[in-house]
Amino acid sequence: MNPYEQARVLHTYLLFHYAPREHIVAGSPLEAVAGSLDDAFFQFPTATVTEMFDLGRAPYDRALDLGCAVGRSTFELSKYAREVIGIDYSRTFIDAADALRCGRTLAYHRYTESHLAETLMTRVPDDAQPVATQFEVGDAMDLRDDLGHFDLVHAANLLCRLSEPARLLERLPDLVKPGGQLVLATPTTWLEDYTPREAQPPGPTLDYLRAGLESDFELIRVTDLPFLIREHARKFQLSTSQTSLWRRR
Repeated sequence: MNPYEQARVLHTYLLFHYAPREHIVAGSPLEAVAGSLDDAFFQFPTATVTEMFDLGRAPYDRALDLGCAVGRSTFELSKYAREVIGIDYSRTFIDAADALRCGRTLAYHRYTESHLAETLMTRVPDDAQPVATQFEVGDAMDLRDDLGHFDLVHAANLLCRLSEPARLLERLPDLVKPGGQLVLATPTTWLEDYTPREAQPPGPTLDYLRAGLESDFELIRVTDLPFLIREHARKFQLSTSQTSLWRRR
């Protein structure tokens, strides 16, 4: 079973994507020191858009969010593009994102212990443009042929969850318009549960991306963006994602 179809994972990602800092750390031992954490730890789904793309020429015509999960980055892109498509392999994630797009308020769980939960509510951010947004289930390694071309393409924490990441890299030149921008974020957590060893980069991930993209893209800059995912009150994932901006030649 795809782990991203599990209800618990859905709740974890709704908290990660939509909850403010105080909701993420509430009732946790981390609450006492949360004020010392930089805001960036709680802004990853929006920071990969606002801190990486050159948005000075917005509004753009079209944007694509690959591996959009429950849609927070997709809604952020809707502020800067007239049309935005969010695609994810998980039907559960897409159903949640689409419910938010349609104006529904979603209930989800924040876990206090692994077997105990509290209920929180979320809805689409007030400044998003859901009328310009659509969501669909799709495979980033086998995207439909008629997607077209985009000014902005965003793929956060997706690459190292693909069984054949090279297939996505091969498709990207067709998706990004000449002069368009591509943001790839990955924590470089290459696991054989997701990616067979022979399909993983043979060396550093950035070298792998250069080899796969530099004939069609110029690497503009690379940074590490932090993120914090709560599993329950005593267990958090604190990670950084190597995030690169590329411009289509």
